Amino acid sequence: MKAHGTSTVQLALAVAMLAIGLPVIVAAQFSYTWIYTGSLNTARSFHTATLLPNGKVLVAGGQGTNGNALASAELYDPASGTWTNTGSLNAARYYHTATQLPNGKVLIAGGEDIYGYTLASAELCDPSGGTWTTINPMNNARTGHTATLLPNGKVLVAGGYDPYSYLASAELYDPSGGTWTTINPMNNARTGHTATLLPNGTVLVAGGVNPDGGWDRAELYNPANGTWTNTGSMSTYRTGHTATLLPNGTVLVAGGTRGNGPIASAELYDPASGTWTAINPMNTARWFHTATLLPNGEVLVAGGSEGNGPIASAELYDPTSGTWTNTASLDTARKAHTATLLPNGTVLVAGGTTNIYSNSASLASAELYVGGLPFQITSIVITNLYDLFITWNTTGTTNVVQASPGAAADGSFSTTSFTDLTNIVVTTTITNFCDVGALTNGPARYYRIWSPQ
Repeated sequence: MKAHGTSTVQLALAVAMLAIGLPVIVAAQFSYTWIYTGSLNTARSFHTATLLPNGKVLVAGGQGTNGNALASAELYDPASGTWTNTGSLNAARYYHTATQLPNGKVLIAGGEDIYGYTLASAELCDPSGGTWTTINPMNNARTGHTATLLPNGKVLVAGGYDPYSYLASAELYDPSGGTWTTINPMNNARTGHTATLLPNGTVLVAGGVNPDGGWDRAELYNPANGTWTNTGSMSTYRTGHTATLLPNGTVLVAGGTRGNGPIASAELYDPASGTWTAINPMNTARWFHTATLLPNGEVLVAGGSEGNGPIASAELYDPTSGTWTNTASLDTARKAHTATLLPNGTVLVAGGTTNIYSNSASLASAELYVGGLPFQITSIVITNLYDLFITWNTTGTTNVVQASPGAAADGSFSTTSFTDLTNIVVTTTITNFCDVGALTNGPARYYRIWSPQ
């Protein structure tokens, strides 16, 4: 990536300073961009991705390049940027749910198998040993449902579709006894809906599709008394949308489809009043996209499908101003992918498909949304043509890393392409990439700055 704003005077000054051995100090200000990270071992879409307590990401199941359900699972390590196969599911599946339990295990439930049959089966993954254990099945086979971890440690599974009908049924999984208990059904059968845990402990279920219409309806589940209560209806009916809990307690719903193509509309749900308010629409209509709450309170919407197929565009919603702003596009257009916020503030997007109608083009690629991380680069000092010193501050601690372009990079850097040293030493504003290389006597390298966390 090239830096911008270089003047002839700055270039001459920087080269002259290097020639006489003086250090060149460059201030750094970061912007957002996407970078490829290690590829999945198996291409997949409609899978799940779960952030584990150790900071790694467990990806499980999904549809492969031939459209069949997958049993394989793998782990992403943010420290190394690599994927490692772990134990396989006992039942291949896609359109399932994955829920991180308080005990560190991951609950997988439902979905569809290699024959397209809806599953009631469930299993637990123990990430520490990479093992999967089949547990008691749900009381109802379902796919396209939701699973929500409740404050009491139980998991609420609601709605979906079985081989015969859209479902209003709901059930609770109790990790302490390993049992499923059927509870009061929702007021509306639905699949392709969202479920959001609200700060008061209730669960907001919104949208989805059923044969009777009503895709705009929403309802609340109260774990205290086990009841479902209708709340205000959305201003636009939709399915295949996203729902994101914002720091102020409201819920942002964006995109989806009304059945005749993707939509760009968005709205906010206010739990205090039980009402929905239409807000500015996204810049691009989409569904099968992802929405991720960033550490700065903004929401990153990425990828998805528009009328002509999967898209690479991404945009940010700012709750303070209520506006949508286009941000850097994904390196690969994709839909039916996953997006996971990592502890260092980056967002991992993995898998998905590039096919408009099917999943025969599932992806193995993965990429990171970086920049604006919770640390600040305070200086970059180049003492000669070979050594680079990067200093950053985080939580009050100053960290210094030295990297030599002619040597192997350490764990804080990635060497992926070639560029020119002058691209960095002469500009006061750079991107989250540092372009570093030798003017003479050695290959140039391309270093990527990572959070030290």
